[in-house]
Amino acid sequence: MINITDKTKCSGCTACASICPKNAISMIPDSMGFKYPVVDMGLCVDCGLCDKVCPFNDDYDRSANLDSPIAYGARHKDMNEIETSRSGAAFIAISDYILERGGVVYGAGYADHFRVVHKRAVTKEERNEFKGSKYVQSDLDGVFRQIRDDLRKGLTVLFSGTPCQTAGLNAFIGKKLRANLVLVDIVCHGVPSPKLWEDYLGYLEKKMGSPISWVNFRDKQEFGWAAHKETFKFVKMGGGKMSFTSLFYKHIMFRRSCGVCHYCNTRRPSDITIADFWGWDKTDPEFNKDDKGVSLVLLNTPKGVEIFNAVKDKLDLREAALENCLQPNLRHPSEIHPKRLQFERDYRRFGFRYVYNMYDEDGLLYKTKYFLYHKIFEPIRNLSR
Repeated sequence: MINITDKTKCSGCTACASICPKNAISMIPDSMGFKYPVVDMGLCVDCGLCDKVCPFNDDYDRSANLDSPIAYGARHKDMNEIETSRSGAAFIAISDYILERGGVVYGAGYADHFRVVHKRAVTKEERNEFKGSKYVQSDLDGVFRQIRDDLRKGLTVLFSGTPCQTAGLNAFIGKKLRANLVLVDIVCHGVPSPKLWEDYLGYLEKKMGSPISWVNFRDKQEFGWAAHKETFKFVKMGGGKMSFTSLFYKHIMFRRSCGVCHYCNTRRPSDITIADFWGWDKTDPEFNKDDKGVSLVLLNTPKGVEIFNAVKDKLDLREAALENCLQPNLRHPSEIHPKRLQFERDYRRFGFRYVYNMYDEDGLLYKTKYFLYHKIFEPIRNLSR
């Protein structure tokens, strides 16, 4: 039976809990809100399915992959789709194709008060909630089984998520039902803490004296595609730029498994990979000159090629050399901050306000430490040399 004693060995994909025939496995959150499987020994029959289905290792299924991915830069021909999407809206073209043929689409949206979860969409309006970046690990409870039910009914299903999520779903579904499942992964930087996200929203609402009504992790329309600035809107007042993403880019609140991710290469566990196309100018210096955004698309399997060929007429495309597309997380996992464990201990002991002030650039203690070191201690040390 599955027993997680080393948190770097679990991505939280839920494949083990989903496959258990006795419902003996629950996904239980830790102090950071990351969920891990816990076995009810009173229900477990030690069938071993949970261990067998786990794909978080170097032997994940790549049996359908092409010898090398086919790479494109892509922008939707509808500028409105580009302006309301995170990058070039390649996902919109692909998911439109599935929906227009009676299929269903799963992606990351919101439940409750901006809690990030995977949801099911059968219309383009429902699917539009999946647009944009969401820098929090999504909740997948019950989703894999729901997808299996859809596939058993003969529906075509598109699932988009992080590569560990698509690898988990692929392992759970198995080859028999895989024919009608289209997997789309993103080039993932790492997944931040759901609990810190919840606390951060509460902190902002208390600070601003108003509930949050709208969230954008990377506001392209105001700041441009290349910027990494988030904005919030509040019920009783305007919006503003905040700084949850500064902790994100420090890699200090990532899930521990992100630092040893097995999927940070070009042998992807999905039919299609999409991402921001950093380095697009090496392919065509004019392609994204307006800074509206451009998607990187990697076609990893014959099915991915087939789907992409069916939607090419909706996209402005540039075929790209793979070596010009290899952003860091297609080469290696993100390097976890050296104080990641201390950060978790501080958060567990002292709470959100303490770690926000201590570790975030906008936090008072961080600013104080920076000022003391760079404006006082470092000049004195230099004078003494």
